[in-house]
Amino acid sequence: MNQDSQYVIRGIRADEWEKVKELRLAALADPAAPVAFLESPTVAAAQPDEFWQGRAEGGAKGSVVRQFVAEAADGRWVGSVTVLLESAGARGIFDEEIPVDQGHLVGVFVRPEQRGTGLTEALFQAALDWAWSLEEPTRERVRLFVHEENARAAAFYRRFGFEASGFTVPMPGDSGAKEFEYLIARPRAQAV
Repeated sequence: MNQDSQYVIRGIRADEWEKVKELRLAALADPAAPVAFLESPTVAAAQPDEFWQGRAEGGAKGSVVRQFVAEAADGRWVGSVTVLLESAGARGIFDEEIPVDQGHLVGVFVRPEQRGTGLTEALFQAALDWAWSLEEPTRERVRLFVHEENARAAAFYRRFGFEASGFTVPMPGDSGAKEFEYLIARPRAQAV
């Protein structure tokens, strides 16, 4: 558990499905949602409770996905990031071949009133620390995708240390738009 001065950064628990749902619906209602998420608010809101229960259970286990949240002192969730684990030789969410064992950050969201406070950095650090802590197989890198029109997000990713790989995919549902892949390599142990 990482703690910022006002927030606790932690993995979710399986029984927190209602908070998972509330934060996801808030993210999908954000003005940047059409270029940040591959899901519509209408489709998400129509999902039954069992869907959200399963999503929370999966995000809590950490076997192939792990969701991290920023929780305020009053218990309100104010941000989230999810790490998908991808295995070399498998197919990714855009049907691309995965070249190495890696993490994939998705579902990045911080409520507007907390943006620019360092909260996104804390969420990313927790997600990366978890990905780097995994053994057998270790994750050589973590990636994410950003829509070509989401300049605010792309600038943050570069400041955090992600670099554009040059790999692009068409935006699902909009073949005229592109998603750009950004990567960050696993830190190498320093010589003693």
